[in-house]
Amino acid sequence: MSSELRQQAKQPVSAALAGPYGHPFHPILVTVPIGAWVGSLVFDIASHLVDDLDFLARGAMWLIAMGVIGALAAAMAGFLDLFAIPAGTRAFRIGLIHMTLNLLVTAVYAGNFLWRHAGDGPSGSVGAGQLVLNAVTLAVLGVSGFLGGKLAYRYGVRVADEATQVEGFVSSRRHSERR
Repeated sequence: MSSELRQQAKQPVSAALAGPYGHPFHPILVTVPIGAWVGSLVFDIASHLVDDLDFLARGAMWLIAMGVIGALAAAMAGFLDLFAIPAGTRAFRIGLIHMTLNLLVTAVYAGNFLWRHAGDGPSGSVGAGQLVLNAVTLAVLGVSGFLGGKLAYRYGVRVADEATQVEGFVSSRRHSERR
């Protein structure tokens, strides 16, 4: 039964929406919010180090917004991947924690965006509270990313099975001789 459950977690619920077998969309899409939110923290810190502060504070605010939009797209594909994992398994529980942390992070970043956008928007260096919230939220995202990596690399969720992976380790010379 365990082999059947593993195979179920490797197959997409919808290849068109979640990505084909062995090549899910969720890991590709998560690079957008991660990059945007890391960039926003860099801009936050830089806003305390340079003379022209406003463009960095505004840039950080819009990077946070881009990250929230990207996270919502990644979440849609991630939900479909979660539905492929059999309920009641360790992988499913980790998937639920991963999803919950990501939704929490996205909500906090949406709140951080609204905080920054309040009034006339950012001017001057980013406030200490906003910077700390950004750093802490990014750390929580790191924990969630670790759990997502565990799903893929330890439990093989949405990863091609070993029989399929063997294709990548056939000698190129042997492969061309077969033709």
